Amino acid sequence: MTRTLQRAEIALTEVRIDQPAGRISDPIPREDAYLMSLLLSDFTYDSYWEDGRQVGRTTIPAGECMIHDLRLDPLVLVDKPVHSLLLYLPRTALDALADDSNVPRIEDLRYDPGVGMLDETIRNIGLSLLPAVRAPDQVSRLFADHLTLAIAAHVAQTHGGMQAHSRPIQGGLAPWQEKRSKEMLAGDLTGATPLSDIAMACGLSVSHFSRAFRRSTGLAPHAWLLHVRVEAAKTMLRARDSSLSMIALACGFADQSHFTRVFTRRVGLSPGAWRKYLSS
Repeated sequence: MTRTLQRAEIALTEVRIDQPAGRISDPIPREDAYLMSLLLSDFTYDSYWEDGRQVGRTTIPAGECMIHDLRLDPLVLVDKPVHSLLLYLPRTALDALADDSNVPRIEDLRYDPGVGMLDETIRNIGLSLLPAVRAPDQVSRLFADHLTLAIAAHVAQTHGGMQAHSRPIQGGLAPWQEKRSKEMLAGDLTGATPLSDIAMACGLSVSHFSRAFRRSTGLAPHAWLLHVRVEAAKTMLRARDSSLSMIALACGFADQSHFTRVFTRRVGLSPGAWRKYLSS
């Protein structure tokens, strides 16, 4: 699954090897990029190399992370099962994150080769993104965009020293920008419209647009879209001529179960109970 920035792509890949071949991993072409590996199961390796230098044997427990610099030709002996979520983060993406936030670009990510580290933010966001990686067609693109951008920004800030705050934005969106962005968001209730497309239509960077949209509406774009979905569902529920599964599909929810969870959390009643309440 990829998340496109203005000048780069961030990619997420789930890797699972249940029956390892017992050989050194295939070399990855050297490039100015990093891999952040979130271990989804305990992983013990006997040999790890970076730039031809071997690092000793260790066990990294599930939930911890490793950083790999792809300029240094990282290699590992894969002779035990492994299950991980990989975040591909090229230099161009790190530069784009800094430029979007109007802060200085970072030099390099700081890490100890072959050593695991516990980062609760990466672990929690990574686990939240697993459904999007496994079934991207069933997850809102807008939701995945937000979380992927968040985890990349966190890596840049926590492990690269990127400044967390840029100059404050004065005011929110202009009226035409708010109208245009809401039209684009509501035009596809599935949330498939990339955040970068909406920001571009408003003449803004992604981070600038997200902050200005929240300032104007009081909600992040994804949260605003959820509100629109629920209101659309209420309209269809009042009509009484559609099943809950049909309403879920028409209003951009992944399925009826997803529709029920979101509706109940926001309204306080399940869709079926809310429909019955209207007739009482």
